[in-house]
Amino acid sequence: MDGTELRFAAGAIRDADSVVAMTGAGVSTPSGIPDFRSEGGIWDRYDPMDFHISRFESDPEGFWRDRVGMIEAVFGGDVEPNPAHEVLADLERDDHLDAVITQNVDGLHQEAGSEEVVEIHGNGERVVCTDCRTRYPGEPHFEAVRNGGSIPPTCPDCGGTLKPDTVLFGEQLPEYALYRSQALAEGADTFLVVGSSLTVEPAASFPRTAAEKGATLVVVNLDATSVSDRAEYDFRADVVDALPRLRDEVLDGA
Repeated sequence: MDGTELRFAAGAIRDADSVVAMTGAGVSTPSGIPDFRSEGGIWDRYDPMDFHISRFESDPEGFWRDRVGMIEAVFGGDVEPNPAHEVLADLERDDHLDAVITQNVDGLHQEAGSEEVVEIHGNGERVVCTDCRTRYPGEPHFEAVRNGGSIPPTCPDCGGTLKPDTVLFGEQLPEYALYRSQALAEGADTFLVVGSSLTVEPAASFPRTAAEKGATLVVVNLDATSVSDRAEYDFRADVVDALPRLRDEVLDGA
């Protein structure tokens, strides 16, 4: 990473009235969470149609057995926030970041200390009742399925069927999350893209929206993205190395 470019990017973050970050799988893979879409990722090991909303509706027992198996594969190790998560939490705490929009469903931003997190694909550590819409921590229900309990798990309040609180294939993205993300992108002075290839819509549209509204784009990703050609600062780097350096530049110049 070029030191001069890094200082200028830090200045764009430090001097902005509104800074928004959007994160993708590249932020969580250093924590041991497999990517879903890349070669060797989750969808190379599992059939995505097994996790379609239509299967949940027609075969909830089979869906839940397969889902818990996949959860073990994704979250079964010692998964903790990494320096990239911690940097974003630090920037928010020091008033240099307004919010994180994330494509990830692992909850690691919140665990690292971020408070303003918009989860556009939901949260895999929660479940939601399909009837009363009450949300619960997922692990007790995952554990019950693993141990041969009632399948599908049901809502403690109303008895409705519980569903992972993530966006399944065939489902619409949460309306509020989309609205909030669009508003954040439109209002950002600096928009930071971290660990996202920007290949999945509508998430890929948010940095374009920000740029069209005049925001400075800062991209930190190993590979080129769809906005690399319009980003003022495009760092092809590992997020766990680059973000601490960027944070230090922001705070050193404050």
